[in-house]
Amino acid sequence: QTTNCNSTMRIGNLSYLPLLWACCWQGMVCSAFLLQGPRKHTAAGRQAVSSLHMNLLTDIGDMLGGNSNQLQAQQSLPYDPAFCSDLSLSSDDRTFAVQERLVSFTGEDFDMVDITGGRNEPFVRVRGAMLHLPGKDKMRLYNSRSGDERLVLDRKLVAATPTYDIYRAGMGAEKIGWIEKKLISMTDTFDVYMEGKGGFGVTGLLKPPPAYRITGDFLDRNFVMRNENDEVVARVSEDWVFEFDAFNHYQVQVAQGMDAVLVLACLCAIDEEFDEEHKAKREAEEN
Repeated sequence: QTTNCNSTMRIGNLSYLPLLWACCWQGMVCSAFLLQGPRKHTAAGRQAVSSLHMNLLTDIGDMLGGNSNQLQAQQSLPYDPAFCSDLSLSSDDRTFAVQERLVSFTGEDFDMVDITGGRNEPFVRVRGAMLHLPGKDKMRLYNSRSGDERLVLDRKLVAATPTYDIYRAGMGAEKIGWIEKKLISMTDTFDVYMEGKGGFGVTGLLKPPPAYRITGDFLDRNFVMRNENDEVVARVSEDWVFEFDAFNHYQVQVAQGMDAVLVLACLCAIDEEFDEEHKAKREAEEN
């Protein structure tokens, strides 16, 4: 088969060169870091390595998935206003590092850092509840810059499937919606519903369509969040090779125009549901 210089070689309808290029490129990058020997954990070095790794994952994912997981800019939200005027929205795609605190009395404490473009800026911190009682089992998201509470997750202890109500901050706060694990599904799925949209029932048959749906591999932390138009608004990938501030973390990319505070809140809820599985996985890797 004759092709021009801009074409890729094909066997039938299968293009294999992009896949071959991606694998070779990843191998060369990993080899380069291994040949360097032990790295000094400088701030600039961690930022550069983390940014390189995330960009590499992005490029490979887009090629293999045919751009099916590419972030789509959002023009509006299914609620108004956004959770935080300072943090929620951006005119650019953003990348965050999510770290669970090693020392925590609740087991539900997280720190989120904005690492977009090599930055290292505290973004949101999440603090859980000491008591897991009705009305007390909450996770609160705070603006890391001002310390203001911006969002509250309230776990429903009596529910057919793991469910967290989503509230704005403050006394008598407005309920925006809820995130729940889908009861009937071929694979693990979490749906985010908006309050006041009608519908009822636990099976999803009588519920309105979810505003957002989160699917993928939750144990390995590789999943995507899509809106009701099937557009990808956020995607998550665990950083297996490199470390950020000497602690293992995973990364989330949020599309421009999407509320990053809501995305991070949903990740915390999902992380808690897979907490025991994550612990078992870490123990297996250490052994």
